[in-house]
Amino acid sequence: MIIAKRAYIQARTCTRLKRSLSSRASGILSAFNILANKEVDGVYDGQWKGSGEVVESKCPTTGEVLAHVKTASPAEVSEALAKTREAYLHFRNVPAPRRGELLRQIREGLANKREELGALVTLEMGKIRTEGVGEVQEFIDICDYAVGLSRMMNGRVVASERPGHSILEVPNPLGVVAVLSAFNFPVAVYGWNLALSLTAGNGTLWKPSPSTCLTSIAVTSIIAEILKKNDLPGALAGLVTGGQPVGEALVGSSKVDLVSFTGSERVGRVVGQKVMSRFAKSILELGGNNASIVMPDADLSLAVPGVFFGAVGTAGQRCTSTRRLFLHRQIASEFLERLQKLYISLKPGDPLDSDTLLGPLHTAAAVGLYTDTIEHLRTINADILCGGKGYDVTPFNGGNFVQPTIAIPKSVDMTDSIWSTETFAPILNVAVFDELDEAIGWNNAVPQGLSSSLWTRDLRNVGTWTGPSGSDTGIVNVNAGTSGAEIGASFGGNKSTGWGRESGGDAWKQYVRWSACTINFSNEAPLAQGVNFSTD
Repeated sequence: MIIAKRAYIQARTCTRLKRSLSSRASGILSAFNILANKEVDGVYDGQWKGSGEVVESKCPTTGEVLAHVKTASPAEVSEALAKTREAYLHFRNVPAPRRGELLRQIREGLANKREELGALVTLEMGKIRTEGVGEVQEFIDICDYAVGLSRMMNGRVVASERPGHSILEVPNPLGVVAVLSAFNFPVAVYGWNLALSLTAGNGTLWKPSPSTCLTSIAVTSIIAEILKKNDLPGALAGLVTGGQPVGEALVGSSKVDLVSFTGSERVGRVVGQKVMSRFAKSILELGGNNASIVMPDADLSLAVPGVFFGAVGTAGQRCTSTRRLFLHRQIASEFLERLQKLYISLKPGDPLDSDTLLGPLHTAAAVGLYTDTIEHLRTINADILCGGKGYDVTPFNGGNFVQPTIAIPKSVDMTDSIWSTETFAPILNVAVFDELDEAIGWNNAVPQGLSSSLWTRDLRNVGTWTGPSGSDTGIVNVNAGTSGAEIGASFGGNKSTGWGRESGGDAWKQYVRWSACTINFSNEAPLAQGVNFSTD
């Protein structure tokens, strides 16, 4: 019986690996030595391996299976954690500027493969080619940032009330950072975390989305070669692919000091509670549900294309995608007329083609979510101005293409699910307002708080929008869309978006442990606050 079962499994595996791969896909995968007729190792801890569940990587544009990936078994997750901890214990004593030199080399390695990696992101995730390359550029940019940061990770000298004393606030390496990234940015989010984590002197273990394993394997292979050239353990930037059990093992492990999680609010709540229960640190980047507000004095030649990209870019699958649009009554009709023309002009295409602006949704499940939301809009009698269905003609059979949609719900009650729940698809809900305060209230009335934008040329509106009575999101833009953040500032949101911060700004301070060090260089030992505890 056991022999027969093994024979069946082997036969199935052989059948699976004999399939042919389109030239469109094989050319991209060959740049990273990923072969259609061989299962791919999905675990790296200094050695490539994988003995867990075998998962498929599917192309969302064509529906074809790109490769089969051997994910991490429970034992391999445990071993990877142990090796990452061991690597950290060595790396924490490497001077920060030398860590910066490592980041400089990683930057060069990524830059040398920028176009190939960008194409792989497009192939496996589905975003258009320019966005795929742009995402790799984000990793390159944050490496540049981290090189400089390695010489500027400063503490502080604090004045002491006691004579002959100084107080130092000192940052030191934290430990092991687990990065759980999402499908929509399979390179950049890991890059934000890895660059700061390595600069801080930590070990990092990456668990990517199961549907973008190939991209994570390609990125890790580039970094692994650089670590090897520098005689550093590969587990400094380890990889464990897999599903929920792998994520749960990392989140619950006492060997992990910081969990950086990007994903849904539902899962993020579970992650946050689990990490806090063992008194570790977490960075949560969760739902967006972002709004743009357009005032009557706005420059529509900027605002219309800005909202268009915010709502349609990456087929509406960015955390910062524009989901809600609030138009002042004076310009609402003109704005919607212009916006609809852009929507109608969109045609689905192969995201690898440079002239394509609209690629597919990432999975069939995402198409189902889109369809359910459209059906809900119809049941509440919303006006669907354009879109609201799939395409009759698409560039490939089996692709997950849907029409970007503009809808006007009858109700503007932001507690209604159509407004308060984020749909990760290109659906833009519109409401009309009369006063800025009303629109700001709508912007702030939802649970999420990631990104927002105001389109205006009135300085008074800018002051209101960015001030204490303005937007309550983590990203507050003026005359710029909700989407397309740079790496120089910290990235993250408030409220149920999770309060986490990644990338630039002061985000690095989360990746270190802080110590307040009082140093007495006097011949006395006075107590603070004038306390006298003398026995004389």
